[in-house]
Amino acid sequence: MTLIALPTADGGLAEWTPRGAETPAKPATPPTSRIAYAAAHVVADPFSPADPEEGAVLDWDITLAFREHLWSCGLGVAEAMDTAQRGMGLDWATTKELIRRTGALAAGRPWVAGVGTDQLPDGEATAGSIVDAWREQLDLVGEAGAIPVVMASRALAASASGPADYHAAYGKLLSGADRPVLLHWLGEQFDPALAGYWGHDDVRKAAEELGRLCAEHAGVIAGVKVSVLDASIETEFRRALPEGVKCYTGDDFNYPELIAGDEQGHSEALLGIFDAVAQVAGAALARLDEGDKAGFHGLLDPTVALSRAIFRAPTRNYKTGVVFLAYLNGHQDHFRMVAGRESARSITHLAELLRLADAAGALTDSELAVARMRPLLAAAGVS
Repeated sequence: MTLIALPTADGGLAEWTPRGAETPAKPATPPTSRIAYAAAHVVADPFSPADPEEGAVLDWDITLAFREHLWSCGLGVAEAMDTAQRGMGLDWATTKELIRRTGALAAGRPWVAGVGTDQLPDGEATAGSIVDAWREQLDLVGEAGAIPVVMASRALAASASGPADYHAAYGKLLSGADRPVLLHWLGEQFDPALAGYWGHDDVRKAAEELGRLCAEHAGVIAGVKVSVLDASIETEFRRALPEGVKCYTGDDFNYPELIAGDEQGHSEALLGIFDAVAQVAGAALARLDEGDKAGFHGLLDPTVALSRAIFRAPTRNYKTGVVFLAYLNGHQDHFRMVAGRESARSITHLAELLRLADAAGALTDSELAVARMRPLLAAAGVS
């Protein structure tokens, strides 16, 4: 029996033994009743001599192998999104290479990729430069073979004075788009620089503004990813979307109910938590294919406590928990991150994630996970 002392929230230590909740088998074929993408993290090169602030240096072999893992679980890959540390260490030059390499690997398998404006220099940007930046990335993503996901722009959030500026910028981009795109609404919980996006601090008013944009450009908008961590707002928004525009949940607190849906529809999925629980998510979605909604919830609902802990405030630090789970499960041999972000969460928080992942069936080998936790505890002073 494996016994390990883990730090607790009250500052003490408590002995813990994993119960080894079984991880479900991967589905034999990709599920079809829902569209589901896992936003994929990147794996830093632990032996790079560069300091963290000097830019991203990736272990390309392990980074791409993890995308193979996600596809093997029946999920699509959402590339170069915020989970890959866009705006938190992943620079534009490395992002371009990441998109190209994933495109070469995809071989017809489902994937989408983020289209941002992060190549712009710091400082105030004009509406024209913002649209040009989007277009540059849109062309790259299209050439690589991915469905483009137009990400919320920090530059636009900083320069816009109201809803009309958002409609003008997005309208100029979308009116010239030659392929369907997804839009990405990332709430300020994930990125404080996006506060007041769509010209409103009130989230429901912002949702209404985005809904009007979708109605105006329904011919080119294939879907919208909504990441505001409010199931009622997402459901209202989903029901108001024009026909043919899908809603993709990015709600890492309430995803099972939103994916399962109701008599008026459901959300597809584009989720960071699916990076950490890919095998469970793929198996759960396969249950929906069989019409087994209870089986779907039986597998996926236990992952919610884990996800809520990973994405707790400050939510932008969730990437640390996602990479930690990849390390515990043997997808990478180290717990180092681009920009040194492994230090963004405490050892007590990581101990909580270990417990919750075990309970959720998200540890494929609990003995391996405990063995990998020990050096992290030792480095934190836990004997």
